[in-house]
Amino acid sequence: MAEAKPETPLILASISRKLPDFKQSVKLKYVKLGYHHLITHGMYLFLSPIVVIIAVQLSTFSLQDLHDLWDHLRYNLIYVVLCSTLLVFLSTLYFLTRPRPIYLVDFSCYKPDDARKITRQLFMERSKFPGAFTEKSLEFQRKILERSGIGESTYLPAAIIDLPPNPSMAEARKEAAAVMFGALDQLFAKTSLKPKDIGILIVNCSLFNPTPSLSAMVINHYKLRGNIISYNLGGMGCSAGLISIDLAKDLLRVHPNSYAVIVSTENITLNWYGGNERSMLVTNCLFRMGGAAILLSNKSSDRQRSKYQLVHTVRTHKGADDKCFACVTQEADSEGKIGVSLSKDLMEVAGDALKTNITTLGPLVLPMSEQLLFFGALVRKKLFKMKVKPYIPDFKLAFDHFCIHAGGRGVLDELEKNMQLSEWHMEPSRMTLYRFGNTSSSSLWYELAYTEAKGRMKKGDRTWQIAFGSGFKCNSAVWKALRTINPAKEKNPWMDEIDQFPVSVPKLAAI
Repeated sequence: MAEAKPETPLILASISRKLPDFKQSVKLKYVKLGYHHLITHGMYLFLSPIVVIIAVQLSTFSLQDLHDLWDHLRYNLIYVVLCSTLLVFLSTLYFLTRPRPIYLVDFSCYKPDDARKITRQLFMERSKFPGAFTEKSLEFQRKILERSGIGESTYLPAAIIDLPPNPSMAEARKEAAAVMFGALDQLFAKTSLKPKDIGILIVNCSLFNPTPSLSAMVINHYKLRGNIISYNLGGMGCSAGLISIDLAKDLLRVHPNSYAVIVSTENITLNWYGGNERSMLVTNCLFRMGGAAILLSNKSSDRQRSKYQLVHTVRTHKGADDKCFACVTQEADSEGKIGVSLSKDLMEVAGDALKTNITTLGPLVLPMSEQLLFFGALVRKKLFKMKVKPYIPDFKLAFDHFCIHAGGRGVLDELEKNMQLSEWHMEPSRMTLYRFGNTSSSSLWYELAYTEAKGRMKKGDRTWQIAFGSGFKCNSAVWKALRTINPAKEKNPWMDEIDQFPVSVPKLAAI
């Protein structure tokens, strides 16, 4: 027995070496998932014992007890009538005052002809032709393109691609007509909507605002009715598409039984920068030709055929701050050439606007478990002055799909890291940037079309669209899928090539 004692520690040591390190092996994500389920279903857990007690109590009632209860109610008829009347009144008041549901019947994205395609090499060749750019400016554009995440099949208008280039008002109108009417023709074909049925029309294009307006061009082309409510939004940047959604929502809530059509686009022809200011050359490398048309309805009869229901819109405007206001500006350079200047503070400003936006959106969409964690971190930091990192809510618990404006690779990288999103969540945004470039306010709809083409959209799924724009603005829209989208029945710009995606996009793709 005495000889066994020295061996005991060796045996325990060998056993301990075989045991896993629980701190390393336990998947903390499952612990967190369990916590979220506990908080989310906490009300049910709290009410379950009460329901059981009531059920047990009711099971002890005899027929005589039920007869006595009926007699009591019969002789207090006036109270029964008053309670019933109050219940009917409150129910009627609720149904009359609740917001009218807004449905997204369908949408379409414009896909230009192959003649408008431009490779990165062709882009550099066309940039050399006018002779406006110095060798340093050309080299700068080449470096931007190599790191941009943009592929070889984006689109530019004829006025930029053709030799010699011909940027003019007439060409700009041709580009606008091709994009807007192309997207609208597809929308009318998909929804069987008659142009005369449109009650509300909203067109947003930030940099091209001719007279007559773009909305007037649509009205004239399709001979829309004379009492149509029309708006033309300009100068509001890449987030103007979600501003249009928010405006349409407000209009549909005061105009019953109406259809609203939104056209989101940007015009390249007259906004091609031909100077050598570096802060203005970036837009040449990123922005491409594209547009989308969206049909919204407040008719209850359209629920069955609609794809989505609008759940929330949140708009954030930081224009009161001078640095935010000036970070994206259309202005003339030292030679008098007009371009859009991007400030070095853009990423910081975008991050601040995003923080404000999600602070407002969070309580509307996040489960209670995440709100408690966020509130706890805030109390420790503000009240107890503890040095703790700000808690970043897990928005993957609130949303199934993310459509983040494909403004550029840098923005997407930062959002993926800070919001702890996976490559799968970022795929629609990255592939849209690769295939179509930055199409401004319409990029969100190319991303949603990608999700549908991949067969990922299921009934009940929630999608978060988020975009940034000059001013500076950050806007969000949340949609709930009303049905599972069958890609085999879809017609969108991805369908004839969706099997080729996703593709690997290197950090640096040499030209």
